[in-house]
Amino acid sequence: MDLIKSAQEKLAELIAEQGWLKEPIRVVTARSLTVEEAIGRPERNDYPIQKGKEVMLEAEFRGAKGQAFTDQPGTFEGDIEEVISLSLHNNFERAVLIATLNAVLRSQGKITATVHCRDEEPGRCAQKLTTHIRERFGNPRIAFIGLQPGMVAALSQEFEIRVVDLDPDNIGKIKAGVLIEDVSHTEEILEWGDIILATGSTSVNDSLAGLLGSKPIIFYGVTIAGLSYLHGFEQYCPCAH
Repeated sequence: MDLIKSAQEKLAELIAEQGWLKEPIRVVTARSLTVEEAIGRPERNDYPIQKGKEVMLEAEFRGAKGQAFTDQPGTFEGDIEEVISLSLHNNFERAVLIATLNAVLRSQGKITATVHCRDEEPGRCAQKLTTHIRERFGNPRIAFIGLQPGMVAALSQEFEIRVVDLDPDNIGKIKAGVLIEDVSHTEEILEWGDIILATGSTSVNDSLAGLLGSKPIIFYGVTIAGLSYLHGFEQYCPCAH
């Protein structure tokens, strides 16, 4: 199942129902939004957006904002009809679609967690996660997809955890006492884990479908908000706005 293509089709249905085909959509990136504007001043300084590894696309539709992380920056300005005509052949176009979907669903009141947390909130989010996992699953082994340093630091204090990441600067390094492994180990790590915690950015880099299976999966972050609503995924993002 092509989850992103199906999201594009669902977006087309939603806007056709509302007569919004020619409604304008504006998408800007973290090159227009400074890092401080995007996530404030968190307690840590090693989040991917701070290192320039990712940027944040922000779509605005009828006063509602939707965000999506991507490693391919760019700027898009047009109408919704143009968004549903995108080929989705790269991470930038997928991020435009996902940020737009988040903004449109937010404008309809269907979702709320679409704007990234700021300042001390990322640290608070990470601490809440350990309690959330303990209450839901007891003492699971965690397959963690996409390094989120605050979360990994908090979880590694209480659980067995293995982490894979795309960033070559992280691979082979020890972060918070955890070896960061190459994505070539993903299948092995998914088999090892009892549960999966995955970045919502897997929807942008087109790797999400490969994570779905028989094990419980929780997606973290604002990027996944719209897809979680459409497909019933669990989104963990308690401090989002």
